[in-house]
Amino acid sequence: MNILGLLASQAWVERLGWTLLHFLWQGAAVAILYAMARTRLRSSQTRYVLGCAALALMMAAPVATWKWQAPAEPAAETAPNRTATIPSFRSIPATPAAPLPAPVRAAVPARQSTRFLPWVVAMWMIGSLVFWIRLLGGWAAAAGARARTCRPAPAEWQRRLEALRERVRVSSRVRLMVSAWAEAPLVTGWLRPVVLMPIGALNGMPAEYVEALLMHELAHVRRGDFLVNLLQSVAEALLFYHPAVWWVSGHIRTEREACCDGIAARESGDVLMYASALAELESQRSGLRMAMAANGGSLADRVARLLGEARPPEGGGLVPGVVTGMVLLVSAYGLFGQAQLRPAFQAASIKPYVQQGEPFNRSLRPMPGGRLTAHNAPVVMLVQNAYRLQAYQIVGGPDWTNSDGYDIEAKPDHEAGTAEVWQMLQTLLADRFKLAVHRETRELPVWALEPAKGGSRLPAPKDPNCSQDGESGRSASNLGPCGRIMISMNPGALQMLGRSVKMPAFIEMLAAALGRPVLDRTDFKGAADIDLKFTPDELTTGLPGGGGPRDPGGAPQLTDPGKPNIAAALEEQLGLKLEKTKGPVEVVVIDHVERPTAN
Repeated sequence: MNILGLLASQAWVERLGWTLLHFLWQGAAVAILYAMARTRLRSSQTRYVLGCAALALMMAAPVATWKWQAPAEPAAETAPNRTATIPSFRSIPATPAAPLPAPVRAAVPARQSTRFLPWVVAMWMIGSLVFWIRLLGGWAAAAGARARTCRPAPAEWQRRLEALRERVRVSSRVRLMVSAWAEAPLVTGWLRPVVLMPIGALNGMPAEYVEALLMHELAHVRRGDFLVNLLQSVAEALLFYHPAVWWVSGHIRTEREACCDGIAARESGDVLMYASALAELESQRSGLRMAMAANGGSLADRVARLLGEARPPEGGGLVPGVVTGMVLLVSAYGLFGQAQLRPAFQAASIKPYVQQGEPFNRSLRPMPGGRLTAHNAPVVMLVQNAYRLQAYQIVGGPDWTNSDGYDIEAKPDHEAGTAEVWQMLQTLLADRFKLAVHRETRELPVWALEPAKGGSRLPAPKDPNCSQDGESGRSASNLGPCGRIMISMNPGALQMLGRSVKMPAFIEMLAAALGRPVLDRTDFKGAADIDLKFTPDELTTGLPGGGGPRDPGGAPQLTDPGKPNIAAALEEQLGLKLEKTKGPVEVVVIDHVERPTAN
């Protein structure tokens, strides 16, 4: 199995994918609020705290979304357990009410919209891995370079650093080292901080300049900036795909340097001298910024800030950040504007059926008000109804999805129609059975229904009062339901029965009985009364006991070998014939399913 196939089979991938996508609008919203708030602030420390809070909120948003999407354990049924009343006659699983259009087309499962999520998760994992390698590689390179190119600073400067440490009020011990690797003074380490000075800086710059720069680095130590910078790098590695993260993180680094510049200038007592030290350092450095350094920002901008001069927009500017956030917000609205929370039952009780191996003793029906009851219903039957599929459209899954039945009692917290009940059943399958599916189009054998020799003999409707909209779903005596087909198990034969049935509904029931798609080549546009009597055999693999691949009953169970099979009955009784052919069929593949969790 390839990586995408493996991801698609994991129940957590959809949850993670939506978490990553939801962060598009969440990160943009946080960035917009941050941009609006920071324009009102003048203190670098306050702006720094605000930036850290915004980045922390960005980190917390995916965690909250992940927890919010956790499948809730359905509450146990409070009413006493009871078995639903089941009709005495044998029945087959329900089939979709909508006709299958030609050529062969299947109902598209609602979860189809999530097929792109394995790609989203895979791309995020690859990108995040690249940034983690970059982060760890930078740390390893810095540690190796420090070990190879660093040496202790002269004892005189170590003593000066100790004096400056007390002056800046740094409690931990700090070592001073000279490095051929460092392009500018920087701090590494958190528990055992070390200040690295470039070779030549201690002797090539005036002593007061060096002391001012050292106070800047000691300010980083006092504030714990190395740790914050490390956490920033972690956030950037995890949320690398969102520009707002980089925009806010850049502001944090800029404001951090401004805070330390303010401490160094205040402690040195001479702003102009400290600005001169920064200018001298700028002239000596090559511009290479170390990956793990706690410094950042343009030295020229820092000097301008200290001298109170106008500076260009910092961190990429306010307007680009807001525009980026707005674009992402609009994009996220387009992505999620039509998405709604998956409807779910308020409570659902799922119990394994005790007497397994009864393929005819199964039922699944929505009840008035939105309740759902199932008796001895296997997973395949649940999937078929939840996604409004035919049995032949379901591919894959372990054997127990066909053989193990379940008794289900589920109820919503509001009045729900049949369509919403099936959507709630999809949620139930995902939450309790951990069902994951995807859609494919396969070239499969199909049937074509055509007029037999001499033409079709479909009887005209006899009941003028039958309205396909008015009485659908009700039976009238032995005439069958109005506008649709039912299959009854009579002694010695099966019977398809229906009043004023149009061809799409008849084709749909034939497909369910035959276990294959059926193409309509009859050119029949009207309605007819259907009364088709036949006996099951190897053709009716879609019926329980027909010997189909999903039939736990095994071999065909012939009720009366003397009666015609479905092909002969169609030709003799209705003047129609079945022809074998092939065509593209949209199927739903079960990627992952588990036995249900406890109530």
